[in-house]
Amino acid sequence: MNLLHAIILGIIEGLTEFLPVSSTGHIIIGSTVMGIASHPFVKVFTVAIQFGTILSVVVLYWRRFFQNFQFYLRLLVAFMPAAVFGLLFKKYIDALLENIVVVAVALIAGGVVFLFIDDYFRRRSRRNTSTDDISLSKALRIGLFQVVSMVPGVSRSAATIIGGLTQGLSPKTAAEFSFFLAVPTMFAATCKSLWDYSKEGGSFSQHDLILLAVGNVVGFVVAMIAIRAFIGYLTKHGFKVFGYYRIIVGTIILLLWMTGYFEGVDVGSF
Repeated sequence: MNLLHAIILGIIEGLTEFLPVSSTGHIIIGSTVMGIASHPFVKVFTVAIQFGTILSVVVLYWRRFFQNFQFYLRLLVAFMPAAVFGLLFKKYIDALLENIVVVAVALIAGGVVFLFIDDYFRRRSRRNTSTDDISLSKALRIGLFQVVSMVPGVSRSAATIIGGLTQGLSPKTAAEFSFFLAVPTMFAATCKSLWDYSKEGGSFSQHDLILLAVGNVVGFVVAMIAIRAFIGYLTKHGFKVFGYYRIIVGTIILLLWMTGYFEGVDVGSF
Protein backbone atom coordinates (compact mmCIF):
# COMPACT_ATOMS: atom_id res chain seq x y z
CA MET A 1 0.00 0.00 0.00
CA ASN A 2 1.43 3.36 -0.99
CA LEU A 3 0.68 7.07 -0.57
CA LEU A 4 -1.59 7.24 -3.61
CA HIS A 5 -3.66 4.33 -2.28
CA ALA A 6 -4.01 6.14 1.06
CA ILE A 7 -5.19 9.32 -0.65
CA ILE A 8 -7.73 7.50 -2.83
CA LEU A 9 -9.14 5.50 0.10
CA GLY A 10 -9.29 8.69 2.17
CA ILE A 11 -11.32 10.35 -0.56
CA ILE A 12 -13.66 7.35 -0.80
CA GLU A 13 -14.12 7.27 2.99
CA GLY A 14 -14.73 11.00 3.24
CA LEU A 15 -17.22 11.02 0.38
CA THR A 16 -19.24 7.98 1.34
CA GLU A 17 -19.21 7.70 5.15
CA PHE A 18 -21.98 10.22 5.78
CA LEU A 19 -23.91 9.73 2.56
CA PRO A 20 -26.53 6.95 2.53
CA VAL A 21 -24.60 4.90 -0.02
CA SER A 22 -22.49 2.46 2.08
CA SER A 23 -18.82 3.23 2.53
CA THR A 24 -18.17 -0.53 2.83
CA GLY A 25 -19.26 -1.24 -0.72
CA HIS A 26 -17.16 1.59 -2.07
CA ILE A 27 -14.07 0.61 -0.08
CA ILE A 28 -14.41 -2.96 -1.40
CA ILE A 29 -14.58 -1.76 -5.01
CA GLY A 30 -11.79 0.79 -4.61
CA SER A 31 -9.37 -1.53 -2.82
CA THR A 32 -10.06 -4.41 -5.17
CA VAL A 33 -9.55 -2.30 -8.29
CA MET A 34 -6.25 -1.03 -6.84
CA GLY A 35 -5.20 -4.59 -6.01
CA ILE A 36 -4.62 -3.99 -2.29
CA ALA A 37 -7.75 -5.56 -0.80
CA SER A 38 -5.80 -8.52 0.60
CA HIS A 39 -3.07 -6.39 2.16
CA PRO A 40 -3.06 -7.03 5.95
CA PHE A 41 -2.65 -3.32 6.73
CA VAL A 42 -5.69 -2.31 4.67
CA LYS A 43 -8.12 -3.72 7.25
CA VAL A 44 -6.98 -1.50 10.10
CA PHE A 45 -6.32 1.45 7.77
CA THR A 46 -9.88 1.60 6.41
CA VAL A 47 -11.28 1.63 9.95
CA ALA A 48 -8.68 3.96 11.51
CA ILE A 49 -9.23 6.72 8.93
CA GLN A 50 -12.79 7.00 10.20
CA PHE A 51 -11.29 9.14 12.97
CA GLY A 52 -10.68 11.90 10.44
CA THR A 53 -14.22 11.77 9.13
CA ILE A 54 -15.84 11.92 12.59
CA LEU A 55 -13.56 14.82 13.49
CA SER A 56 -15.12 16.71 10.57
CA VAL A 57 -18.53 16.41 12.27
CA VAL A 58 -17.17 17.79 15.54
CA VAL A 59 -15.55 20.73 13.73
CA LEU A 60 -18.58 21.55 11.57
CA TYR A 61 -21.07 21.26 14.41
CA TRP A 62 -18.83 22.20 17.35
CA ARG A 63 -21.49 24.41 18.91
CA ARG A 64 -23.87 21.46 19.14
CA PHE A 65 -21.28 19.55 21.17
CA PHE A 66 -21.37 22.27 23.80
CA GLN A 67 -25.09 21.89 24.39
CA ASN A 68 -26.67 20.60 27.54
CA PHE A 69 -26.35 17.13 29.04
CA GLN A 70 -29.49 15.98 27.20
CA PHE A 71 -27.60 16.13 23.88
CA TYR A 72 -25.06 13.57 25.09
CA LEU A 73 -27.72 11.47 26.80
CA ARG A 74 -29.59 11.16 23.49
CA LEU A 75 -26.40 10.07 21.75
CA LEU A 76 -25.62 7.54 24.47
CA VAL A 77 -29.10 6.01 24.32
CA ALA A 78 -28.98 5.83 20.50
CA PHE A 79 -25.45 4.37 20.56
CA MET A 80 -26.11 1.55 23.06
CA PRO A 81 -28.08 -0.87 20.81
CA ALA A 82 -25.27 -1.02 18.24
CA ALA A 83 -22.66 -1.37 20.99
CA VAL A 84 -24.49 -4.29 22.60
CA PHE A 85 -25.34 -6.07 19.36
CA GLY A 86 -21.84 -5.50 18.03
CA LEU A 87 -20.22 -7.14 21.05
CA LEU A 88 -22.67 -10.05 21.13
CA PHE A 89 -22.80 -10.88 17.44
CA LYS A 90 -19.45 -9.71 16.08
CA LYS A 91 -18.50 -13.06 14.58
CA TYR A 92 -21.83 -13.37 12.76
CA ILE A 93 -21.49 -9.82 11.44
CA ASP A 94 -17.96 -10.62 10.25
CA ALA A 95 -19.32 -13.71 8.50
CA LEU A 96 -21.83 -11.55 6.62
CA LEU A 97 -19.06 -9.16 5.71
CA GLU A 98 -17.19 -11.97 4.00
CA ASN A 99 -20.12 -12.47 1.62
CA ILE A 100 -19.85 -9.97 -1.21
CA VAL A 101 -23.33 -10.90 -2.43
CA VAL A 102 -24.81 -9.70 0.88
CA VAL A 103 -23.16 -6.31 0.39
CA ALA A 104 -24.47 -6.00 -3.17
CA VAL A 105 -28.02 -7.11 -2.34
CA ALA A 106 -28.17 -4.76 0.67
CA LEU A 107 -27.07 -1.87 -1.53
CA ILE A 108 -29.74 -2.61 -4.12
CA ALA A 109 -32.49 -3.21 -1.56
CA GLY A 110 -31.64 0.03 0.23
CA GLY A 111 -31.66 1.82 -3.10
CA VAL A 112 -35.17 0.61 -3.84
CA VAL A 113 -36.30 1.90 -0.42
CA PHE A 114 -34.84 5.32 -1.19
CA LEU A 115 -36.75 5.52 -4.47
CA PHE A 116 -40.05 5.49 -2.57
CA ILE A 117 -39.12 7.07 0.75
CA ASP A 118 -39.53 10.68 -0.42
CA ASP A 119 -43.13 10.15 -1.52
CA TYR A 120 -43.98 8.27 1.66
CA PHE A 121 -42.66 10.86 4.07
CA ARG A 122 -43.94 13.75 1.97
CA ARG A 123 -47.44 12.60 2.85
CA ARG A 124 -46.55 12.91 6.52
CA SER A 125 -45.85 16.08 8.46
CA ARG A 126 -42.74 17.87 7.13
CA ARG A 127 -42.57 20.50 9.88
CA ASN A 128 -39.17 21.84 10.79
CA THR A 129 -37.59 19.98 13.68
CA SER A 130 -34.36 20.08 15.67
CA THR A 131 -32.38 17.59 17.74
CA ASP A 132 -34.16 19.04 20.80
CA ASP A 133 -37.31 17.29 19.51
CA ILE A 134 -35.66 13.89 19.92
CA SER A 135 -36.87 12.24 23.11
CA LEU A 136 -34.92 9.40 24.71
CA SER A 137 -37.44 6.87 23.38
CA LYS A 138 -37.04 8.26 19.86
CA ALA A 139 -33.25 8.16 20.26
CA LEU A 140 -33.48 4.50 21.26
CA ARG A 141 -35.59 3.65 18.21
CA ILE A 142 -33.13 5.44 15.93
CA GLY A 143 -30.39 3.43 17.63
CA LEU A 144 -32.23 0.21 16.81
CA PHE A 145 -32.24 1.25 13.15
CA GLN A 146 -28.48 1.66 13.41
CA VAL A 147 -28.26 -2.02 14.40
CA VAL A 148 -29.68 -2.89 10.96
CA SER A 149 -26.69 -1.14 9.40
CA MET A 150 -24.43 -3.87 10.80
CA VAL A 151 -25.49 -5.84 7.75
CA PRO A 152 -22.75 -4.86 5.28
CA GLY A 153 -24.03 -2.67 2.47
CA VAL A 154 -27.01 -1.26 4.35
CA SER A 155 -25.12 1.93 5.29
CA ARG A 156 -25.07 3.31 8.81
CA SER A 157 -26.05 6.73 7.53
CA ALA A 158 -28.98 5.37 5.50
CA ALA A 159 -30.33 3.31 8.40
CA THR A 160 -30.16 6.10 10.97
CA ILE A 161 -31.58 8.74 8.64
CA ILE A 162 -34.54 6.49 7.84
CA GLY A 163 -34.86 5.82 11.56
CA GLY A 164 -35.04 9.55 12.22
CA LEU A 165 -37.65 10.06 9.52
CA THR A 166 -39.85 7.37 11.05
CA GLN A 167 -39.72 9.33 14.32
CA GLY A 168 -41.15 12.45 12.68
CA LEU A 169 -37.88 14.31 12.16
CA SER A 170 -37.35 16.50 9.13
CA PRO A 171 -34.80 15.15 6.61
CA LYS A 172 -32.26 17.79 7.68
CA THR A 173 -32.57 16.95 11.38
CA ALA A 174 -32.54 13.20 10.70
CA ALA A 175 -29.33 13.59 8.70
CA GLU A 176 -27.67 15.79 11.32
CA PHE A 177 -28.52 13.41 14.15
CA SER A 178 -27.08 10.61 12.01
CA PHE A 179 -23.84 12.62 11.79
CA PHE A 180 -23.76 13.17 15.56
CA LEU A 181 -24.45 9.50 16.26
CA ALA A 182 -21.53 8.58 14.00
CA VAL A 183 -19.08 10.19 16.44
CA PRO A 184 -19.40 7.68 19.34
CA THR A 185 -20.20 4.78 17.01
CA MET A 186 -17.24 5.19 14.68
CA PHE A 187 -14.87 6.22 17.48
CA ALA A 188 -15.70 2.98 19.31
CA ALA A 189 -15.25 0.95 16.10
CA THR A 190 -11.87 2.59 15.45
CA CYS A 191 -10.63 1.93 18.99
CA LYS A 192 -11.86 -1.68 18.83
CA SER A 193 -10.10 -2.24 15.51
CA LEU A 194 -6.81 -0.81 16.78
CA TRP A 195 -7.09 -2.85 19.98
CA ASP A 196 -7.72 -6.09 18.07
CA TYR A 197 -4.84 -5.30 15.71
CA SER A 198 -2.44 -4.81 18.62
CA LYS A 199 -3.68 -7.96 20.39
CA GLU A 200 -2.91 -9.95 17.25
CA GLY A 201 0.66 -8.67 17.37
CA GLY A 202 0.25 -5.95 14.77
CA SER A 203 2.45 -2.87 14.85
CA PHE A 204 2.86 0.25 12.74
CA SER A 205 6.01 1.18 10.86
CA GLN A 206 6.88 4.81 10.17
CA HIS A 207 5.51 4.31 6.65
CA ASP A 208 2.22 2.97 8.07
CA LEU A 209 1.87 5.96 10.38
CA ILE A 210 2.41 8.35 7.46
CA LEU A 211 -0.28 6.54 5.46
CA LEU A 212 -2.68 6.72 8.41
CA ALA A 213 -2.01 10.43 8.86
CA VAL A 214 -2.56 11.13 5.16
CA GLY A 215 -5.74 9.02 5.04
CA ASN A 216 -7.20 10.81 8.07
CA VAL A 217 -6.37 14.29 6.78
CA VAL A 218 -7.82 13.56 3.34
CA GLY A 219 -10.91 11.92 4.86
CA PHE A 220 -11.38 14.93 7.17
CA VAL A 221 -11.25 17.50 4.37
CA VAL A 222 -13.42 15.53 1.94
CA ALA A 223 -15.99 14.70 4.64
CA MET A 224 -16.33 18.40 5.51
CA ILE A 225 -17.21 19.13 1.89
CA ALA A 226 -19.48 16.07 1.54
CA ILE A 227 -21.50 16.86 4.68
CA ARG A 228 -22.20 20.44 3.61
CA ALA A 229 -23.12 19.39 0.08
CA PHE A 230 -25.32 16.52 1.31
CA ILE A 231 -27.38 18.69 3.67
CA GLY A 232 -27.93 21.28 0.93
CA TYR A 233 -28.89 18.68 -1.67
CA LEU A 234 -31.11 16.70 0.70
CA THR A 235 -33.11 19.76 1.71
CA LYS A 236 -33.85 20.62 -1.93
CA HIS A 237 -34.04 17.29 -3.74
CA GLY A 238 -34.59 14.39 -1.33
CA PHE A 239 -33.22 10.85 -1.49
CA LYS A 240 -34.07 9.46 -4.92
CA VAL A 241 -30.68 10.09 -6.51
CA PHE A 242 -29.04 8.08 -3.73
CA GLY A 243 -31.48 5.26 -4.43
CA TYR A 244 -30.50 5.10 -8.09
CA TYR A 245 -26.83 5.36 -7.18
CA ARG A 246 -27.02 2.49 -4.67
CA ILE A 247 -28.75 0.26 -7.22
CA ILE A 248 -26.04 1.00 -9.79
CA VAL A 249 -23.18 0.30 -7.35
CA GLY A 250 -24.82 -2.87 -6.05
CA THR A 251 -25.33 -4.09 -9.60
CA ILE A 252 -21.68 -3.39 -10.45
CA ILE A 253 -20.54 -5.43 -7.44
CA LEU A 254 -22.80 -8.32 -8.45
CA LEU A 255 -21.49 -8.23 -12.02
CA LEU A 256 -17.88 -8.19 -10.78
CA TRP A 257 -18.66 -11.12 -8.48
CA MET A 258 -20.29 -13.10 -11.28
CA THR A 259 -17.25 -12.58 -13.49
CA GLY A 260 -14.97 -13.85 -10.71
CA TYR A 261 -13.36 -10.47 -10.11
CA PHE A 262 -13.36 -10.93 -6.32
CA GLU A 263 -11.84 -14.41 -6.35
CA GLY A 264 -8.89 -14.59 -3.98
CA VAL A 265 -9.76 -11.26 -2.37
CA ASP A 266 -10.16 -11.24 1.41
CA VAL A 267 -13.37 -9.23 1.49
CA GLY A 268 -13.66 -10.06 5.17
CA SER A 269 -10.84 -7.60 5.82
CA PHE A 270 -13.44 -4.87 5.59
